[in-house]
Amino acid sequence: MIETINYSKEQNKLSTTQKHLIIGAGFVGLGMAQALKAADIPYDQVDASDDIGGNWYHGVYETAHIISSRKVTQFTHFPMPESYPDFPSAQNMRDYLNSFADHFDLRPHIELNKTVSYLRPIENNLWEATFTNGEKRIYKGVLVCNGHHWCKRFPKFEGQFNGEIIHTKDYKHPDQLRGKRVLVIGGGNSACDVAAEAARVAAKSVLSMRESVWFIPKTFGGVPVSDRTTGVSPIWYQRLMTHLLIRLSFGKHEDYGLPKPQHRIFEKHPTVNSEVPYYIKHGRIIPKPGVSRLDGEEVEFVDGSREAFDLIVCGTGYYVSYPFLPPELQRVEGSVVKCYGGSFLDDYKGIYFIGWFQPRGGVGSLIAAYGPLFARYLQLQDEINVPLGLVFQEMGEKLPQTHLFDPQRIFQGFKQAHLSYDQLAKKAHQVDSKYRNFSNRQLPQIPTYQELQSKIVI
Repeated sequence: MIETINYSKEQNKLSTTQKHLIIGAGFVGLGMAQALKAADIPYDQVDASDDIGGNWYHGVYETAHIISSRKVTQFTHFPMPESYPDFPSAQNMRDYLNSFADHFDLRPHIELNKTVSYLRPIENNLWEATFTNGEKRIYKGVLVCNGHHWCKRFPKFEGQFNGEIIHTKDYKHPDQLRGKRVLVIGGGNSACDVAAEAARVAAKSVLSMRESVWFIPKTFGGVPVSDRTTGVSPIWYQRLMTHLLIRLSFGKHEDYGLPKPQHRIFEKHPTVNSEVPYYIKHGRIIPKPGVSRLDGEEVEFVDGSREAFDLIVCGTGYYVSYPFLPPELQRVEGSVVKCYGGSFLDDYKGIYFIGWFQPRGGVGSLIAAYGPLFARYLQLQDEINVPLGLVFQEMGEKLPQTHLFDPQRIFQGFKQAHLSYDQLAKKAHQVDSKYRNFSNRQLPQIPTYQELQSKIVI
């Protein structure tokens, strides 16, 4: 505790130009904060909400449980309590993240209700953060950990619907479904959770999917499926074993009136759900193809069938979004952030995109492994003038083509990165000497409404 207090006091003496800014205090942001603190890297942390926890605080429904197991979701250096079930609840997760923040004394560096409205590179490779209250601060660098489960994606419908249309992000409690005729659109984890909840409390639960998904059971033989994966195995073997688990647990899709998925297992984010097949067999969930059009209180599907509904819940995902970044720094293509090493740009130094990808498994163990490696990268970045992303590029690394990642491969990559760190450092200094005059291109501040008004001549 003495070391923690001293660290906090030393932090408070520093100018923000000597610190990094962490945007977001959710699962990823807290994990990165702890990693920086452990490496004695000064930082400030802000979050737009009035409490920590990110999506587990403001985004999930009361009855939510994680789909990956406790074992792979927890930070490996801070295990969840043994009293937690294999699949902890939303409340369990909130309690756990609060305990994590308290254990590592992260709260003194977190400012809540603090929203970044604009972020731009300025002179001397520094970064200016503007907040919604008008305050401006200048930082050495910025870790962008604002999450990817908040910018709602809605489908475009033809026609009009007389009932209510919400996103799964807006769903909080079963009472929103109780006694209603509910249509859930989507085949992802949230959509299927809501459809199963509607099967219990709603007058009708219909699940509309444009294409069928692979339903992976949460457990097999009493053990979470995610806990059965050990070591490193090729993707074809993982697909084969998962397909076998599906057949042994559920049988064929045709047995449930569902078409066989047209993509291979793991080519899209897996749907880990044992309840939807169960409720389909009990007639409590009615599977339907994609929506063709809306017509008053009815919905027409692409197969020509029609059903009447009171509520439509869109489980149609989210956009990866960084609304505080200028156009020059918008590197999102679909769901992929085009950066090297998972976080780094090749043309701007000091901005790092973290947590945008979606691994098949829990995020805690990955952040626990990545945090110390990222801290080493930040220390190396201090030694060179060029962006570390440029070093990765010159070493032949390619930009990512997907946001879906095999956790086994990620862990293997982290291990290799630690082993080859000296080689990376040597290459970094070589690249640095090659581009001695590198400097971030400065971007202008977007004028506020008040500033524009002040310039109007009457």
